[in-house]
Amino acid sequence: MNERQHIETFLRRRHFHGVNPMAALIDMDGTLYDSMGNHADAWMKMAAEEGLSARREEFFIWEGRTGADTINTLIRRTFNRDATEDEARELYRRKTVYFQQLPPVSPMPGAKEMIDTLIKAGLRRVLVTGSGQRSLIDRLGRDFPGAFTPETMVTSRDVEHGKPHPEPFIRALQKAHVKPSQAIAIENAPLGVKSAVRAGVFTVGVLTGPIPLEEMEAAGASIIYGSMSEFAEALPRLLLQLFTTFLP
Repeated sequence: MNERQHIETFLRRRHFHGVNPMAALIDMDGTLYDSMGNHADAWMKMAAEEGLSARREEFFIWEGRTGADTINTLIRRTFNRDATEDEARELYRRKTVYFQQLPPVSPMPGAKEMIDTLIKAGLRRVLVTGSGQRSLIDRLGRDFPGAFTPETMVTSRDVEHGKPHPEPFIRALQKAHVKPSQAIAIENAPLGVKSAVRAGVFTVGVLTGPIPLEEMEAAGASIIYGSMSEFAEALPRLLLQLFTTFLP
């Protein structure tokens, strides 16, 4: 399908007349930053120390969950019980330390071009991340100047339910002061896609890691691009199609 057909399919599913994008709701890890490999390595080091059953590829699939939710999943699987609040706090703190000890990550190729296009098009930008990782959040102003403010961020500290629950994107819509039909979401992982889809937003899936195309399709992505650079190049055309595609 071409881009217009993907848009028309989304409109029929949501019973929308059209999409008038006024805001872009943007994931961070694996979307703005090429950081998922470091996250996976930090999670695996902490899990090995604690004797928790884990596979490295799972952390790419689980991207978007809050740290507490990920830890609870590992504890429940390994020990058949829930993690205590103190346990979740300490294990996430340790995982954060290990992440910070790894080499600094770089912005995802194509991410700056994507952000520049969104700024030029006048779309409000809201960060929607399941992370509370200050080492990356604090870099946003330097790496993507003018893209976000503290008031236009939804992090793990702002939600009770992380992705794939729709709460992160519902809060992002509220921060942008738009309806679902006035926004697009940009995600790189199935749980984030599911969260945005459940919030009713046209959702762009971008393949920036080892997640198969089929998993992004199954999660409900409205349209999928093979890389962030490919998406950044296509974004002006996609926005034009969104602005000009309507159903009777």
